[in-house]
Formats: sequence, C-alpha cells, structure tokens
Amino acid sequence: MYIDLFLKTHRTPVLDADEVAALDASVARCTTFSARQIFIRQHMPLTQCTLLLEGFVERFKDTPEGRRQILAIHVPGDFVDLHSYPLKRLEHSVAALTDIRVALFPHPAIHALTEKSATITELLWKSTMIDAAINREWIVSVGARGAAIRLAHLFCEMFVRLERAGMASGDSFALPLTQVDLADATGLTAVHANRMLRQLREDGLVTFRQGVATILDWPKLRAFAEFDPTYLFLD
Repeated sequence: MYIDLFLKTHRTPVLDADEVAALDASVARCTTFSARQIFIRQHMPLTQCTLLLEGFVERFKDTPEGRRQILAIHVPGDFVDLHSYPLKRLEHSVAALTDIRVALFPHPAIHALTEKSATITELLWKSTMIDAAINREWIVSVGARGAAIRLAHLFCEMFVRLERAGMASGDSFALPLTQVDLADATGLTAVHANRMLRQLREDGLVTFRQGVATILDWPKLRAFAEFDPTYLFLD
C-alpha cells in the first residue's frame, strides 16, 4: 500500500480496514523527482497533495539577497503539502533534497475522504497540526537557542522521526544534507555550522560525515539540546 509508512508514523486515530482502503485508493498516481528539483513553487496553483514515499524533501523560502531558510525537512511517510487542499497554493516552495518518489492525492479525492470519514479527517488534520508544532519548535531554535544547541536539537528530532519510520540503524541514520543545508535549516552561516559540528563531535555528542549522523551519547546529546519530544506527539 502507498500509505503504509504514513500509517506507521501517524498511528492515531486508528483507521478501520475500509478507511485504510479508501485512503490508499485515493492515490491518483506516483511520480519521481530528482535531487534538488523544485517541484512546488510558491504561489503556483495546486490541485493535489503530495505524500512522500522515498527520499527527503525541504520546504523553504529564498530572500531577495539569495539566502535560503529551510522551513521544514520531510521524511518518508510525511504529507509535504496537505495544507494545499484548503489553501490551493503555498506561500513557500518545496524541493527534493534527494531523489524522491511521491504519491499524489487530487484535492477532490481528499474532499471525498473527509466527507466519508470523520476518522480520516481527524488523522489528516492531526498530521498537519504536528507539522505546525514542529515548525514552532524550529522558530524557537532559530530565535532563542545557541548555535550548537540548534544543531543538536535538529539531530535529536531527525533521529526520533527516522527511528519511528524504521530508518535508523542503532545510533546512526542517513541525513543526506550538506553543511549548507544544515546552516539554512538553523539560521546559521555554513562556516558557523561547520564550527558547531566540530564542537558537537569534540564534545562526544554526535558526528556527521557524508550524510550520515551518528549519536555518540544520546542522553548527553538530548540534555545538551534541551530536547523534549512531546511536540512530535508520538503515540
């Protein structure tokens, strides 16, 4: 099924067999995009929602000066633009960080699902609200946390999310981002991000090499990052 990973990472409310089948049958088609390809541009009209099946995706805005702020990183099992259903467009852009495969849900199909099942409606609504909670936590990081703590917090979050999706191996997980991506996600310059990565490594907390993060001391990293996963609403 297309929605297996979505249901694995969004476990409540629980759908019955008919609701699962209806959600899965609402996929119009699957498609792929290449790494670094922008597949949703801000303000463009949208008629479908995108469920990420494979790979990593960023939501972002670029400033007139050429700076990029990454607003969210999506992993397999995430809807990346479910809010496009009521809005019909986004005020930001969405791009593939890696080669990706996605499932597309036409807006009329989403409408039909919400009319048919209150449980599906609640599940989709909850997914969007968790995205908003993650976004608020990122705002706190950029606005109120020190540079090293911002990076540590991001590593903690991605570890928990990827472990839940079955994409972490022990204390290591693929995080196919460049140091520039990490900087853009945390409001740092690439030079400053590199310096903070070195500090985290030297302090025995986490290493990040060639797109793979390894947690060296989870309790210590979590304490340093002041990481409380309750904003992820894990069931």
